[in-house]
Amino acid sequence: MRIFVTGASGWIGSAVTAELLGSGHRVVGLARSDAAAATIANLGAEVRRGGLDDLDALRAGAADSDGVVHLGYNHDFSRMADAAQTDLAAITALGETLAGSDRPLLIASGVAGLPGRPATERDTADPGVHPRVANANAALAFADRGVRTGIIRFAPTVHGDGDHGFVAVLVSVARERGVSAYIGDGGSWPAVHRLDAAELVRLALEKAPAASVLHAVTEPGVPTRDIAEAIARGLDLPVKSIPAEDAPAHFGWIGQFFGLDAQASSEHTRKLLGWTPRHQGLIADLDAGYYFKG
Repeated sequence: MRIFVTGASGWIGSAVTAELLGSGHRVVGLARSDAAAATIANLGAEVRRGGLDDLDALRAGAADSDGVVHLGYNHDFSRMADAAQTDLAAITALGETLAGSDRPLLIASGVAGLPGRPATERDTADPGVHPRVANANAALAFADRGVRTGIIRFAPTVHGDGDHGFVAVLVSVARERGVSAYIGDGGSWPAVHRLDAAELVRLALEKAPAASVLHAVTEPGVPTRDIAEAIARGLDLPVKSIPAEDAPAHFGWIGQFFGLDAQASSEHTRKLLGWTPRHQGLIADLDAGYYFKG
């Protein structure tokens, strides 16, 4: 298949691009900048220039494809409403272009904020948790218009060598503060290795039915205390618990996420797609040492 991928140069998107190419698919990646274009081209994919707000580029990319993976998103926490509006417009443009074709349209979302212990693919997310949740629901509605839509809810940490996301930020906070902390008695974070997540995206493109909700989760809930202890080992720092009321001052913006006590299952996803994650878990990745280089 010829797959149009937004966010193709990003942390997850570049792994998805490589996975698709390695499995015989062709990939066209959306690139806003010269650097993104170079990353996509170096992976061996075609480049389509444009940003998420360039609806004509999105429509053209979707029209010229056998399916779309929409991973691009502006994660500026100071402009969450604007980012969500841009995302909704992009999803609408992609969905309308694919309407009536039965071609796949996969949208990235998250498991954070889902109810249930652990949350399953059948649980419904509260749109009040994050405006991106409503966008996922809007994407699913295109299943009634002849689009093979799917929502992939990613774990809050998608880890691996080169990760610059949540875990890397926690490492930076610990290095700056001189202590690796967790909040209260500690909660839990679902996790998935980047390469396992990329394989899941490919499998979903190839065989997930319309209106599928899938969980990119390999570890239902890694204790945040264990994460803090692994960071402490890697940086040779002490580890301690801090009260919840001190978390914003200590952690900054990431405190609201590290304070979550969330668990999520991927049992349905594994059975539906035959997905068998095989890469190492989050603590093993931390103990491998590459989070602490430099």
